[in-house]
Amino acid sequence: MAKKNRASARPTATPAQDRPATLKDMLSADVLDKLKAQANELKVEEQQRKEQQQQEADDARKAEQKRRDNDFEYLLENTKQDWKKFK
Repeated sequence: MAKKNRASARPTATPAQDRPATLKDMLSADVLDKLKAQANELKVEEQQRKEQQQQEADDARKAEQKRRDNDFEYLLENTKQDWKKFK
């Protein structure tokens, strides 16, 4: 079997004029800059919101653990009853 010519199988690069116009090409530079700035602001706000939620979850977890440490019934039920190692 003969090898196929791979170069002829590749599509030729289309010039920029043949491609359809995109939204980025149609918008002006100042509008694009405003949209990019707004996108960056939204990303920063989302990151801050996630950090705040994580901090609140950590605080709630610590408060619950502190409450459990003071609850004798919880400690009694959840401790290992292997007293041999304390002899």
